Formats: sequence, structure tokens, C-alpha cells
Amino acid sequence: MFQTLLIALGLSMDAFAVSVSSGICTDQLKPRHILRGSFFFGMFQFAMPILGWLLGMNFRAVIQNLAHWIAFILLAFIGGKMVKESFEAEPVACEDNGESERISKTDVRDTRTLLTLSVATSIDALAVGLSYSLLGKSILSPAAVIGAITFTVCLLGFEFGKRIGYLIEKRAELAGGIILIAIGIKILLEHLL
Repeated sequence: MFQTLLIALGLSMDAFAVSVSSGICTDQLKPRHILRGSFFFGMFQFAMPILGWLLGMNFRAVIQNLAHWIAFILLAFIGGKMVKESFEAEPVACEDNGESERISKTDVRDTRTLLTLSVATSIDALAVGLSYSLLGKSILSPAAVIGAITFTVCLLGFEFGKRIGYLIEKRAELAGGIILIAIGIKILLEHLL
């Protein structure tokens, strides 16, 4: 269960970073926007591992002997990407459209933007679901934990972003990446040793 919590925290960091960014950039962010955004992020983080697991079940017999290596490579790749992105200098994208209200590329009040961000931040969860499938592990309980943690973390992220989030946005992504890499190494070592 502890490993599932770590995976959930690692996967939720992209959505957390987007939530913080939205909290920073979006004026007029109301509680209903925060709940809706958190729900979308959590729901996609719940659904994508299940989809990845189902895809993996179709290929499991073919690559079962390589499952630990594939899980390691996927988690290390995802984690490495997150670590790399955490060091890239990218200012928070708050733009003024000439009106009294600020908008940004992370404005979760727009449904299309919210859907795009939800899918983009949950692609990593698809790979984790694939890893679970290849390792022959059940996915429903971990997917529920991943979704619930993401929902909770995003609620906190939106609120935090409204206050002082610009100070830690990239550090959260760095921590998430390191956690996923560590879990990938653990899976590989468990099998090899």
C-alpha cells in the first residue's frame, strides 16, 4: 500500500503543478472551479491506469519475462521527464487579454482547456497501469488511490496557488519525478535480487 501511495503522489505532481499554476494565474477562481478542476484531474488519473492495464493485458503473455524491465523503463522515463521539466526555466504563463480579467493556458474555467490538461497530466498514469498489468498486479484499488490522491492534491494546489504557489511549483514536479524513478528502481531490484 505504501508503494501505491508513493506512485499516486508521484503521478499527482503534474496535476498539482497545473493546479498551482491555475491558482496563481486565474483571477475569479471560485470554489466550484476548484472542485470541478480537481474532479477532472482525479477522474482522469483514475481512468488512465485502468486503460493502460487493459491494454497491457492484451500484450502480457508476449512480454511477461520482460515486465520488470518495461516497468522500470516506463517509470524511469516518466520520472526523468518530470525531473528534466522541473529544471527548465518556464515562467508561469499569465497573460493579459486586454480585458479586466487575466487568462492563462492553465485557466481551468474553460472546459476544453480543463479536458486537455486532464488528459495531458494523466498520460503518465496510463504507463503506470500498463506496468501493473505486465507485473500481473490488480489495478482497481491502486487506480482509486491514484484518483483520490490526485483530487485531494489538486484541491490543495489550487488553494495554494492562490496564495504563494509560484515558489514551489517546479519543486513539486521534481519530487514527483524522483519518486517515480525510485519506484522503478525498486521494482527492477526486487526482480533481479
